[in-house]
Amino acid sequence: MQYSSKKIALIGAGNVAWHLGQALAAAGHTISYVYSRTAAHRDALAAKLAANPLAHPDLRKHEIDIAILAVPDAALAQVARALQVPANTIVVHTSGSQPLQALAEKPGVRAGVLYPLQTFSKEKPVNFGTIPILIEATEEQTLQELRALAGSLSQTVHTVTSEARKQLHLAAVFACNFTNHLLGISKDLLRQASLPDTLLQPLIQETMAKAAAYHPFSVQTGPAARGDQNVLEEHLQLLQQQPTYRQIYEVLSSSIQATARQQPEQSS
Repeated sequence: MQYSSKKIALIGAGNVAWHLGQALAAAGHTISYVYSRTAAHRDALAAKLAANPLAHPDLRKHEIDIAILAVPDAALAQVARALQVPANTIVVHTSGSQPLQALAEKPGVRAGVLYPLQTFSKEKPVNFGTIPILIEATEEQTLQELRALAGSLSQTVHTVTSEARKQLHLAAVFACNFTNHLLGISKDLLRQASLPDTLLQPLIQETMAKAAAYHPFSVQTGPAARGDQNVLEEHLQLLQQQPTYRQIYEVLSSSIQATARQQPEQSS
């Protein structure tokens, strides 16, 4: 896809901004300005991108094409209200759960969404070319420009509504955040038994490979899926001193059993 280089202001300097800014710069765009309420984060990202750090989000006298709000959901409304940009500037947010309407009512801007569907940590590099990017805009011209911008970063770009994106974000929480938490619990349990967490790596890799190749429900294994009540009770007994882990085990086992009853065949 053909695209023109854009002059961009990054509003926010957290995990998403850190990686998105570098990906945009690598794609040939110019990160002209970085603003963050946290001065240390702002200055570090601005230095990384050879951008100008801003102490306030007033860009009315600066030349930019797009302002990208990569801030926590809880701060989006406040930051959007404080942001000042030249008339007709495209202003987008990167949230999976917040609607386009969060920006659409801001006067004098062309509002949109640029949501990269990935988990980001500053210390872990990512390949933006493989990350799905979901876009939305208030009007067609802005949507086309966002499609070109997203296409300069990723091979996978989809236009989705705010409601569909919210459902996608919910699915992502289950697939990523909850899975990561469960992996953390498994490491904790191994640590308590003085066992190396490397023991689980082949199992984790095979689980992810199967989940990608089949519907995960159809290849569910384990004591809950098999109905091994004696094993379930033994596990719950082991978790007596860890009530939170025990509760998670009970809820997930119950869900697995309920889902297994709806499957035509159950792996063992």
